[in-house]
Amino acid sequence: MSNNWIEIDQAALAANYHALQAAIGDATEILPVIKSNAYGHGAELCAKILERAGARWLGVTCASEGARIRQTLTAAGFSNTRILSMCGPLPHDAGALHEHCVTPTIWTAGHIKSLAANPIPVHVEVDTGMGRQGVRPGADLAALLDQMHAAGIALDGIFTHFTSTEDFASPLTRQQQRRFKQAVAQIRESGLRPAWVHAGNSSTVDNPAQETPWLVPLAATVGARAMVRPGIALYGYVLPIDGPGTPHVRPALKPVMTWKAHVLSVSALAPGETVGYNATFTATAPMRIALLPVGYADGLRRELSSTNEKPGGWVMLHGQRAPILGRISMNLTVVDVSAIPSATPGDQAILLGEGVTADDHARLARTISYEILCGIHPCG
Repeated sequence: MSNNWIEIDQAALAANYHALQAAIGDATEILPVIKSNAYGHGAELCAKILERAGARWLGVTCASEGARIRQTLTAAGFSNTRILSMCGPLPHDAGALHEHCVTPTIWTAGHIKSLAANPIPVHVEVDTGMGRQGVRPGADLAALLDQMHAAGIALDGIFTHFTSTEDFASPLTRQQQRRFKQAVAQIRESGLRPAWVHAGNSSTVDNPAQETPWLVPLAATVGARAMVRPGIALYGYVLPIDGPGTPHVRPALKPVMTWKAHVLSVSALAPGETVGYNATFTATAPMRIALLPVGYADGLRRELSSTNEKPGGWVMLHGQRAPILGRISMNLTVVDVSAIPSATPGDQAILLGEGVTADDHARLARTISYEILCGIHPCG
């Protein structure tokens, strides 16, 4: 057993998938996003769980991650799952995409050139306002479609990505929807019939403002099936909706990851003694402290450190909070167990799980739960 490790609740992951599917309805497909090692949860394991739960698509970061997932699924006896590489391909990715049947996302002439030797069906991303990946509707999209036709590359799907889906009734989202509709109309007028039209992430599904179906009828205009791409909601989290109404899925979601560490030692701290680098915490009374073999190298953020004036984060030990004392080190963290007399070396402390969530960590670190989860990588 490692000094610190993560545990994955397979039933919770499957339940979250089914909660999302229930929220969007049977007319819309789910593409579960397992990119960036399934947001720190382990992409190979999550891929198999989601396949068994009914997923027909999986979204990965890049060609190499897609190749690993294909090999994992094949070894497990799953041969029909589609895999979408969500970042654009580099020239050297073409071979892996073809060999492992990974569908690339494209939007440039360079992408087409790199795939021309071994043409495979692609999904085209449309930039409707995100300003990252994607081709703009209009002349740019028309030129790309002409280049694809000349290279013999088939259009399997078209999609976009929204900037502000956690904002209730966001005017930015409505504007992006209008632009995406224009792009799909352009596809229809060109005579192309992609199999998939997709847009939306976890917050799209959760947002109570998304009451009027728009994606299914839009997809139907080109004879396609609608699809959404939830990511973090699969793992039990979703950004708070900025506005009124009851979230569609947030109440049903269950965190999938538990992060634990063994207690290395328990010792006494006398008044006036200090803890950690730069002695940022000083005991003002007799205390009992526990040492945990985990630190920022494992993903435990330094922002969870504490001083006498500023409380920090905490871990759970025997069902009680054990506050973090002083600065979190690279591989070690000290917690206060003065109120937990049963604490002893070898105990399991919960760093993330019941009683302390990624949202708690994110609030203290002034970031989002995505970054907390993706940053967890126990060193052993």
